[in-house]
Amino acid sequence: MIKAVVFDLDNTLVDFMGMKRQAVDAAIGAMMDAGLNLTYDQVREHIDSIYKELGIEYQQVFDRLLTDVLGHVDPRIISAGIIAYRRAREAALKPYPHVTATLMQLNRRGIKLGILSDAPTREAWLRLCFINYHHFFDVVVTFDDTGERKPSPLPFKTVLNRLDVAPENAIMVGDWAERDMLGARNAGMKTAFAQYGDSFGNQDLKDVDYVLEDIKQLLDIVA
Repeated sequence: MIKAVVFDLDNTLVDFMGMKRQAVDAAIGAMMDAGLNLTYDQVREHIDSIYKELGIEYQQVFDRLLTDVLGHVDPRIISAGIIAYRRAREAALKPYPHVTATLMQLNRRGIKLGILSDAPTREAWLRLCFINYHHFFDVVVTFDDTGERKPSPLPFKTVLNRLDVAPENAIMVGDWAERDMLGARNAGMKTAFAQYGDSFGNQDLKDVDYVLEDIKQLLDIVA
């Protein structure tokens, strides 16, 4: 019997990669307009290399970009980039279809809900609060809580302990088979792959109990 559902956040509840692309594109255009004398492709390639080196959540990416290419941080250029990024991020950060209705139904059924994310705590909460989802969840566990990333067993054990639910009574919903699904399966949880949010393609789904083409399918699984 399922008593708790644990969700990954990015690309499971919200289209994080889509938001990131739109926000970075807006920032690049704004920085070029403000005087950054590089082509779009040059800036995009450099930003992508920074994210690859330091992680997609790295918060000083524009500082690092300007330091690398200009030797200093130009206040006009970086300010234009940050403002454009924030405006585009807010416009693009939206839940996937049927996520809100599904969470409401699970709440009404008395199912405990948790978030398990490799994002920093502040960024995870900012995204949850921005889409007004912070009231849905009993527990939010991030990388900052454990210092370990999925598929390490510690994050899964932590969220289950805080939800006070046995592994066999919980299901993990996520978009990354190698981390979300493998880690949950090794922790003894059931697994549901968020195919609608899969940004990788051709993932190995051997550790998956269910494949969700739409998050609302979760309601039948829990029932």
